[in-house]
Amino acid sequence: MAEQYGITNKAAGEPRSMQSTILEAGAAATQDFSPIKQICAHLNAFHVYVSDPERCVEANHYCSHLNEGMLVPSLPVAIFPFQPVPDFLIPIPSIKLIESAQLPCWLIPTNTHLPSSDVRQCLIYEQPTQPSRLIGIEYMISARLFATLPEEERKLWHSHVFEVKSGMLIMPKPALVPTAVWDAAEQKEMEQVVGLYGKTYHLWQVDRGDVVPMGEAQLMGSFTEKEQLRKHSEKFQARAEAYGVDMGKKAEGRAYIPEPEVHEDADTCWKKTNDGKGHGANETKDAWGDGTGHARTAKGIRFST
Repeated sequence: MAEQYGITNKAAGEPRSMQSTILEAGAAATQDFSPIKQICAHLNAFHVYVSDPERCVEANHYCSHLNEGMLVPSLPVAIFPFQPVPDFLIPIPSIKLIESAQLPCWLIPTNTHLPSSDVRQCLIYEQPTQPSRLIGIEYMISARLFATLPEEERKLWHSHVFEVKSGMLIMPKPALVPTAVWDAAEQKEMEQVVGLYGKTYHLWQVDRGDVVPMGEAQLMGSFTEKEQLRKHSEKFQARAEAYGVDMGKKAEGRAYIPEPEVHEDADTCWKKTNDGKGHGANETKDAWGDGTGHARTAKGIRFST
């Protein structure tokens, strides 16, 4: 196929022509793209194939919210910018970490009831820059909705507790936003995601070099403990360097986030203890596997033997 059609942007086909570029620009200027304009968060993490958990793919999620539940923050959280300004926000007149940005900042007080989302939907791209292949979709629902699903349906969903608490799930920082302010905003997002369940299908198996989507859609899962990460240390290190993130420090910053109990029907790909691929759900002392939560290097995490 590649020899016959050529490869452009890691997909089978020829480069786009000037005519196509002009036509697409005109269409973009005249058509309404309301559904994708609702995207409000970019999350980066890694997915594993439920059929083969030793295969791991980096995933850039672009998510929108379909409805709302309620969230009560456990600590005050600084956010910016926010327009229009809700009545419950407390203005912060001067903070050194935002003076360089010359942007307003507000504080969400403790125990403020905030809207959360019962249902989110995410487009998953291979990378956060254009051109990028659309490789999958993920739906996220609240624990209360998850509990109402039939047992067999619940087995298709994965938790996000380890992703959040380990620091693996990140919200990539825009270049012009101060790190301290963005970390506060990211933590607010993590407070919400930690209790959600995700149902993910990848349509394009880019990790095996496919130049078009081939085969059936693949059900994906998430990592649930440190031991599962060891074989993918190079991917995590590359991600740490690309985004300048430190999973260990993020884990420390998220220590205050309550760790919800994961439903026994979720994360089924790691409960295949007899096939040599999965790991039991309770084989380690905690998410880091060593009881301390501090095994890390300056960038990423340390995979000790």
